[in-house]
Amino acid sequence: MTDDEREQASEAAARAVVAALKAAGCTVAVAESCTGGLIGHLLTEAPGASRVFLGAAVVYANAAKSAVLHVDPDLIAAHGAVSEPVALAMAQGARLQFAADLAIATSGIAGPDGGTPEKPVGTLCLGFASRDAAFAWTLHFADLSRHGFKHAAATAALVALGDRLASP
Repeated sequence: MTDDEREQASEAAARAVVAALKAAGCTVAVAESCTGGLIGHLLTEAPGASRVFLGAAVVYANAAKSAVLHVDPDLIAAHGAVSEPVALAMAQGARLQFAADLAIATSGIAGPDGGTPEKPVGTLCLGFASRDAAFAWTLHFADLSRHGFKHAAATAALVALGDRLASP
C-alpha cells in the first residue's frame, strides 16, 4: 500500500466512525502518543464530527501521560510506555477526562529508532474503553516509514472503533 492509499484509508475510516458514532448516539475521545494527533485530525476532517468527537490528548512524553490522563508512573515503569497496560490506562483516562462514551488510545514505536527485540519498530499498542468494557491489544506493522506507521496506526484505531460500534 502506498502512502497515498494509506492516507485515503485513514480518511475513509474516520468518516465511517463519525457516521457510526452519530447513528449510535455516542461520543468519543482519543489519547494519542505515537500517532501525534493524527486520529483527532482525521476525525475533525469528517463532516459532523463536532456532534460526536469531544477531544484528544496528545501525550507523547511519559510525564504527560501521567499528568494529563492520570496514568500511574509505576505502570509505565513496570511495562513501558508501549504496552497494553499503558494503552488501556490511557484510553480509560481519556474517557474519564472528556466524559466520553468511548475512548481509544495509541502507543507505539514508529521508528526508525527505538525498537528492541521484545518491542520492535512497528509495534502498536491500542487501548479501548467504554462504560461497559475496557481492553487492549498489540499489532505489528513491518517496514513502514514513520508517516506510513502513523497512518496505519490511526486506521487500525479507527477501524477498531467502528468494529466496536457495529458489534451488538
